[in-house]
Amino acid sequence: MATVELQNLSKIYEGGVKAVDNANISVQDKEFLVLVGPSGCGKTTTLRCIAGLEEITDGELTIDGKRMNDVAPKDRDIAMVFQNYALYPHMSVYENMAFGLKIRKYPRSEIETRVRDAAQILDIEELLERKPKALSGGQRQRVAVGRAIVRKPKVFLFDEPLSNLDAKLRVQMRAELASLHTRLQATMVYVTHDQVEAMTMGDRIVVMRDGVIQQIGTPLALYNTPVNRFVAGFIGSPPMNIMKVNLKESSGGLVVDDDGLQIDVAAVHQDRLRSHVGRDVLLGIRPEDLTYAEETRGGAIKASVDVVEPLGAETHVYLTVGSNTLIAKVAPDVDVRVGTEISLRPNMDRVHYFDVETEASLTQAAAATV
Repeated sequence: MATVELQNLSKIYEGGVKAVDNANISVQDKEFLVLVGPSGCGKTTTLRCIAGLEEITDGELTIDGKRMNDVAPKDRDIAMVFQNYALYPHMSVYENMAFGLKIRKYPRSEIETRVRDAAQILDIEELLERKPKALSGGQRQRVAVGRAIVRKPKVFLFDEPLSNLDAKLRVQMRAELASLHTRLQATMVYVTHDQVEAMTMGDRIVVMRDGVIQQIGTPLALYNTPVNRFVAGFIGSPPMNIMKVNLKESSGGLVVDDDGLQIDVAAVHQDRLRSHVGRDVLLGIRPEDLTYAEETRGGAIKASVDVVEPLGAETHVYLTVGSNTLIAKVAPDVDVRVGTEISLRPNMDRVHYFDVETEASLTQAAAATV
């Protein structure tokens, strides 16, 4: 397989639209790297620059140490799986998978072996004579992946391959693609807007926004140590609760104040926050770090219940606290009803603090981006 290096890579379209701005990404050999972000953040453009489908405006792209900026897509030894599968409707599954090898004039015996091996890996051997119109969405997706596998490329590129599938099939195919990566030991770059896909599949994740890389790290690093409000809100489901609070000093240390409700700042955060005393900060707390409490003593807060979503293993509760709307995860056996008040105790050791203006983390070191 191969490494992929993006050094100060930028893509600017006509009119000065900067789709990718000075991206620096290092994809290790055999790594599964995921690019994630909202629509229009530049993740697909980055992938297309790697594939050679978009011309790089500035910076350098190398694959296995070789500069690829001016190399034609067919000579980059990559294989790409597209969002719409891009299967030839008049060809059978076998012919679709073999087409790339035929135009490269591989021997017929080699084509037969590669297609059969890929079909076995993907469990589509009984589909080889069918046309795409006779396949389900999941089957078409497997064929598109099989067409990439037979090439035995240095790098696999995936452009939101699961977005056209229903929710249950997406979960199944997510696991299958992760298993495929383990079996092939291949270098893979995967684009998605779904942070759950990114968290469950990627060895590392690149979070992008408006063409700019926000943070690169392992799924747990992004979840536990987000470097700014955007990453904190994008990674995690349901998303992190964000509240504007005032930071004050008390006899026992620092407290956060929201409409008269005061909660002690955890000792682990006191030193980093002391320079912001007397100022507003953004407090972020994940729904799973709001614990149902029987009473309001010991730092618990009262909240009005607006919406209850029972999900079986857990219940999501949408709440109002002062001027803020929060989401909490509670156990399914907790009796929560719309229109009532409940008490919640935040885990202050696990909350995050962000600057109101820059939205950068006040409690995580910049070194969290790796």
